[in-house]
Amino acid sequence: MKALPVLMYHHVSPSPGLVTIAPQTFRAHMAALARGGWKTLGTAEVERFFAGEALPEKSLVISFDDGYLDNFIHAHPILQEYGLHGVLFLATAWLGEGNPRDNQVECPNHGRCKELIAAGRADEVALRWSEVQAMEAAGTFEFHSHTHTHTRWDKQGLSSQACAVAMEEDIQRSRESLMRHLGHCSSHLCWPQGFYTDDYIAAARRQGFEYLYTTEKRTNLPQGNPLKIGRVVTKERPGPWLTRRLRIYSSPGLSSLYALLRGA
Repeated sequence: MKALPVLMYHHVSPSPGLVTIAPQTFRAHMAALARGGWKTLGTAEVERFFAGEALPEKSLVISFDDGYLDNFIHAHPILQEYGLHGVLFLATAWLGEGNPRDNQVECPNHGRCKELIAAGRADEVALRWSEVQAMEAAGTFEFHSHTHTHTRWDKQGLSSQACAVAMEEDIQRSRESLMRHLGHCSSHLCWPQGFYTDDYIAAARRQGFEYLYTTEKRTNLPQGNPLKIGRVVTKERPGPWLTRRLRIYSSPGLSSLYALLRGA
């Protein structure tokens, strides 16, 4: 396999807003992947890819950021329907306790989710650990770190050194939370809002993270840098749009030409 596309989702919800795909659109995306014979990878296979191991030609990663309730209500059953697998990066401080919720619960739009989380009401819009455990048991998702608090420390008026210290503590708390609730924590981490610095990378590596996910539209090659894994933004577009985008980002030549044309 020449290049590995990593898709990036956040919300799958009927509530309109930023970074949100409607359930019917997500189903169309997953149906297109299933029809096209695409294989959805987990992080163990990502590690083998960067180690130079051959993988099936039509391989990709479906990644989700943050850990919103709608991932359980809407994305989980669709992945289960098509036998596909996602990788979900959790902001672990947002997750609460309690029983899994049913599919009648309301999932607000992204703006409202941010308001409720900021107001200390994350349980209304974020996953619970019981839901995470249910999805993990079903095989639809595996779970990794998106830091603990999802804080942009560079926007908190801190020095660069203080930001790096705060980020390392945030990463450490995320690791501890994943270990406490799931019994495991991988070496894969996704940066909040895609922001990182060299100091952040060093801090993540000290905490045992060696596969770092960005929001950059970078083509991932076997000989590439696993500390700067690029991802493909998904949109409220039909299935054929997604498969065309995958053809680009699974080909080093096409993706280079695409980047050149976009920059022209």
